[in-house]
Amino acid sequence: MPPSRRWTRFPAASAVADPAHRSGHVAIVGRPSVGKSTLLNALVGARISITSRKPQTTRHRVAGIRTDPGVQFVFVDTPGFQTRQPSKLNARLNRAVRDALADVDAVVFVVDAACVTEADRAVLALVPASVPAIAVLNKVDAVKDKRSLLPRIAELANLREFVAIVPVSAEKGTDLPALVQAIAGLLPEGPALYDGDALTDRDERFLAGEFLREKIFRLLGDEVPYSTAVMIDSFEQEGELRRIRATVLVDKPGQRAILVGRDGARMKEIATKARADMEALFGGRVFLDVWVRVKSGWADSDAMLTRLGY
Repeated sequence: MPPSRRWTRFPAASAVADPAHRSGHVAIVGRPSVGKSTLLNALVGARISITSRKPQTTRHRVAGIRTDPGVQFVFVDTPGFQTRQPSKLNARLNRAVRDALADVDAVVFVVDAACVTEADRAVLALVPASVPAIAVLNKVDAVKDKRSLLPRIAELANLREFVAIVPVSAEKGTDLPALVQAIAGLLPEGPALYDGDALTDRDERFLAGEFLREKIFRLLGDEVPYSTAVMIDSFEQEGELRRIRATVLVDKPGQRAILVGRDGARMKEIATKARADMEALFGGRVFLDVWVRVKSGWADSDAMLTRLGY
């Protein structure tokens, strides 16, 4: 079976680095539901990290790569730092946030433009003082009176010495060039870390599992998605056709019934939408076979969490 490929779009970068070239890792951090994954996708120009309106959609550390003339950004999307619902899964997600901050060149700290909360302050407290940080006020498109942003900017300025405070709308693409310019100035000089055609450090197998999990978060109610996990059992490529077999784990039999739906209708809808996204991303046909299995306590099992890549 051939390995899954990284999705690419541009010619490979030259092996000879420009002495003035800049490159580096940039962690995108914030509390749940502030739009971190949407921002990463907007900055990269591709759907690398899954999104939904539910908090804690992102569970894995995902890098999105943007290569511009003279500079390469490696944006690291992180799970929203979780202060509620203690479990071994959430403990590992919080550790992923801390690990992401340990070895980056800059931090983008994202808050909702509507308010700055104690949860925001808790995340900011994790950012080392030695790492330059830019604050992003996201979702400004939802703020009717833009004058209300001024006290919010002043509030952020009192929390820490930020290199810049940039209001944006990741969903609409508002003022993203200003943010990119501010980040570029923080990256050290050095050669590109990835080929110029790379968009992510994750392969198609991983992205297939994430697209399936995204549809579960988007199409189900509030409780069930948090009790699910996705395993890709096999990923085979035959020419332009990809055959993917996946298992969705749930915690309780009742959750399985909700996920499958009457006569399998709900799971068919989830799989159909996930397959469409995979085909658009991978540029070829996808055969997707999904099973649902009850695995009680998976979110508190060290063995299962390790198997699932957390």
